Amino acid sequence: QVNTERVEVESRGVNHVEGGWPKDINPQEVEQTIRFRKKVEKDEHYINTITHLGTLMEHCVKQNNAINIYEEYFGEEEVIEVEDEPPSAKTINVIRDPNITKRTATHLSWHPDTCKKLAVAYSSLEFQQNTKDMSFDSYIWDLENPNKPELVLKPSSPLVSLEYNPKDSHVLVGGCYNGQMAYWDTRKGGLPVEVSTVEVSHRDPVYGAIWLQSKTGTECFSASTDGQVLWWDIRKLSEPTETLVLDVTRKGLLENALGAVTLEFEPTMPTKFMVGTEQGIVIACNRKAKTPSEKITSTYSGHHGPVYALARNPFCPKIFLTVGDWTARIWSEETKESSIMWTKYHLSYLTDGCWSTVRPAVFFTTRSDGTLDGW
Repeated sequence: QVNTERVEVESRGVNHVEGGWPKDINPQEVEQTIRFRKKVEKDEHYINTITHLGTLMEHCVKQNNAINIYEEYFGEEEVIEVEDEPPSAKTINVIRDPNITKRTATHLSWHPDTCKKLAVAYSSLEFQQNTKDMSFDSYIWDLENPNKPELVLKPSSPLVSLEYNPKDSHVLVGGCYNGQMAYWDTRKGGLPVEVSTVEVSHRDPVYGAIWLQSKTGTECFSASTDGQVLWWDIRKLSEPTETLVLDVTRKGLLENALGAVTLEFEPTMPTKFMVGTEQGIVIACNRKAKTPSEKITSTYSGHHGPVYALARNPFCPKIFLTVGDWTARIWSEETKESSIMWTKYHLSYLTDGCWSTVRPAVFFTTRSDGTLDGW
């Protein structure tokens, strides 16, 4: 004989809610429901299903009566607070300028199809600091082989901006330190296929070059500290297709123009674009306006120095982020008076910023002391 523990059994009800009647049957009409029930109960398939489910159900009911599934076994123990791990990031790769004289990596562009390749523009932005032995080369890197570039791009003047064509990943456009525009086809090697002539190009370094959403996939536009925005078709770089002078007085005078340091274009708004200037003002433009003076739609001022980054929120394009001086600011297109949010004034200069592509309220900034901040 074995003495087992006594188990107390307690019956508990289950609340059944009626439903699942066919559309043509009104559950309130007693006659209709009785007629439908009788019809179903004669059905062979119904009888077999009920007998099969009945045994399963019986088992569950017995189980439910024997065990209280809501019983708290460890009620007397103290709840231990689980500390959230602070967010962290891990360095996966370090890509270094292969030349002896190191230069600034002035622009990065990810390959549009695979995340394995990165085009990097290298140039020294210190005016007249270029030494004789300083290389003009920029590179396309394969992240799986960070020791040696996959392709060496050889421009006539160091590249300040470089962008992959989203429609054709073999084609890249680059903006040079001397103001020229050049384009490469990686299938044809490291020398540019075509370069714009100096006379019709920018007069200052090309700080921004962006591809447009066009049927041909060959159109792009560029901006420079010479105060101009130029549109190009890479099939004919002998002259720009269109020009805009960034004169906020709307007189179109180049001597009054504000120098562009950043360029922003959102493909879902194909006629609009924004320019961040050296003077800390952001200029919103509309390419399709009838007159040149109407092309500058509005200005946003709040930074004390050049606007180094300018990006629309990928989820709410009317909200945009700017980085300049010691702060990052968030703006709404409608509120021109001031930004709607801003960070504290940091001790070191902010150098860049961008939105998270997956979380609408998260953005990142970088500082001149080498810190990356996530907000």
